[in-house]
Amino acid sequence: MRLTAEEVAAIKYAAREAFGDSAVIRLFGSRTDDAERGGDIDLHVEIDSPADEWYARGVFEDRLFRRIEPQKVDLIVSKRGGTPRGFERIAYRDGIVL
Repeated sequence: MRLTAEEVAAIKYAAREAFGDSAVIRLFGSRTDDAERGGDIDLHVEIDSPADEWYARGVFEDRLFRRIEPQKVDLIVSKRGGTPRGFERIAYRDGIVL
């Protein structure tokens, strides 16, 4: 996994602040492969159901970039128990729970 301990801690903190303690966050995509280089941070967050998902996304990004250098982060938010689609299936299959 190509994230520093500080980046992992920042992601977990931001997810907790934005989506609550029950959120499960997974890293997927190129950053899971130690042999790769570069790439954005692909994250999947599984949640119960936020009152306002777009507000929660904003809180997540704000908290995250207060702790790490701003960079390209792709965030997929899924409601727990829903039917996975597209990239959600990839995140569930190949993702690393942080």
